[in-house]
Formats: sequence, C-alpha cells, structure tokens
Amino acid sequence: MKNASQARRAAVIVNAGSRQGKKAYQRAVDMLTEAGVPVATTHAVTEGDDIAEITKQVIADHDLVIVGGGDGTVGCVAGVAAGTDVTLAILPLGTANDFARTLELPRGLRAACGTAAHGKVVDVDLGRANGRPCLNVASVGLSVSVTEALTPRLKRRLGRLAYPVATLRAYRRHIPFRARLEFHDGISDPLEFEDLLQVAVGNGRHYGGGNTVAPSAGIDDHALDVYAIVRGSIRDQVKIARRLKDGRFVEHDRVHHVTTRAMTLVTDEVLPVNVDGEIATETPCRFEIERNAVHVVVPQAATSASLDGLRAR
Repeated sequence: MKNASQARRAAVIVNAGSRQGKKAYQRAVDMLTEAGVPVATTHAVTEGDDIAEITKQVIADHDLVIVGGGDGTVGCVAGVAAGTDVTLAILPLGTANDFARTLELPRGLRAACGTAAHGKVVDVDLGRANGRPCLNVASVGLSVSVTEALTPRLKRRLGRLAYPVATLRAYRRHIPFRARLEFHDGISDPLEFEDLLQVAVGNGRHYGGGNTVAPSAGIDDHALDVYAIVRGSIRDQVKIARRLKDGRFVEHDRVHHVTTRAMTLVTDEVLPVNVDGEIATETPCRFEIERNAVHVVVPQAATSASLDGLRAR
C-alpha cells in the first residue's frame, strides 16, 4: 500500500481514556466514514491493557488500523503491528503528541481524519527498550521524575504547559546518578559517567511536548541518538534548557551525544526507564533499533520519512 486510499478494510482504535479520546471517538468514526475510509470495526478502549490485545485481533483481517490517543497508546499499537504489512494512521488525541509532530501530522481532528483517508504511506523505525516499543525517546534520570510529577490533573489543567511545570518540580528533588554505556555495533568503547542528570535514547525527532532529540535526528535514519547530560552549574542547565526545542543542547560541553544501533545502559542502582512518557522497564536496559518496522500514513507533503520497505535490525 502506497496510499491510504488503497485500504480495503480499516479498524479504528481510540483510547477513550486519553485527554480528548472520549469526546472524539464517535466524531472520528463519523469523519473517517465521510472521508471514504472503509471502516469495518471500531473500538473505544478505556483500559490501557486492552489496547495490545485488540490490536492483535484486528491486524489479522484489516490492512489499515487508525489509532487515536497519545504517544503511549500509539506506541503500544505500533509495537504489535511492527514487522507486519498493516499500515497505521494516527489521530493525535494525547497531550504531547510528539510522534504526530515528528510525522508532520495535522493537529485538528478533521484534518487528521483527512490524512488517514488520503495520505501517503511511509516506513518508520521503531526503538526497543528491553523489548518495549519506543517511538520517541526512552530515558533514565530527570525525565522519570518529570513523568512522576506530570499527574493527570496537571495535564488536564495546563495541557502542554504541564511539561515545563513538571520539569521544574522534578529538578528540585532530582538525585544525580552514575551510568555506563555499552555499545554493541562497534562504534565506540564503553563510556562511563558520574553525576548525571539524564541519559536519553531517541528513536524519533521530538519528545517532551515539542523538544528535539538532536538537530539531525529522524524517525527513519536507522539510528538511535543517545545523549548523557552531566550535572553542572545552574547557568549550564539554563543554557541547555534554552536549546531543548531545536536540539542544539547536544552541542553543550556538559552533554555527550553519540548515535548507535544498539546499546546497553548500566547503572549502579536499578533505575526506572521512561519510555514515551510512561515508566515501562528498568536498568540494565538494552536499546536497539528496528529499521523500517512500521508503515504509517502521513500527509502527502510530509518529508519526515519515505517508503522503501527494507526492514532489518
């Protein structure tokens, strides 16, 4: 399938527990049908644990799965669909919607439904963190504290502004840590760091409500962008924070940036790992890339990825 209009049978899966999912579910189904999408089955999911099981059921007899929700929901569906011939279309119904931003998807529901109906199909890479699917970024350290501070109530009250507020709260109580980065593709000897604020492993381009992993990061570049931030002065941290949006923070001398296809992160103490905004696993953690793992619908004019169909680890 090169274009969404070639789909023969589509399933709609919406996380009705997401920020906008409950009120958007029926509207989305109606808009998709009006746009000519061959909607065969629809699923409003209220329990996160049900999303993977429903996805397994629908990919057996649908060639297009339209998923509505935040990055966690989309990542779960993508993890199940990876390596199959099923194509995904995304309705961005979460708070951050970083995967949608990476793919240059429109934010409005009607426009997103239009893309699902008439967009082009591209291949995107999928990261794995101890086997868990990762579309955007997996990380250890400060981001975990941010996730813990980013309560559902705060997101409902502030929307995307909840991210900087949660970051400030987390920074005040963060405890630095030590880590060892072991690379499995021969690009570098192991790296060891002390007094770390964060280690992050990026598959896509955007994370954290619009921050950029690195200036050259992409969703189909077949590489993981890894960065480690060493604690410095307040002035250092302010300079780094100011450059998060465009990814130029990786140029700061307190930030160490490398690209790899596979890496293991080892910490002195077992630490939780944040995967696309959710605590999903812990260290030691192996990160790897699945090249061209998922087919995704994007706007016809999007340039974030292409269709070449060559899948490999």
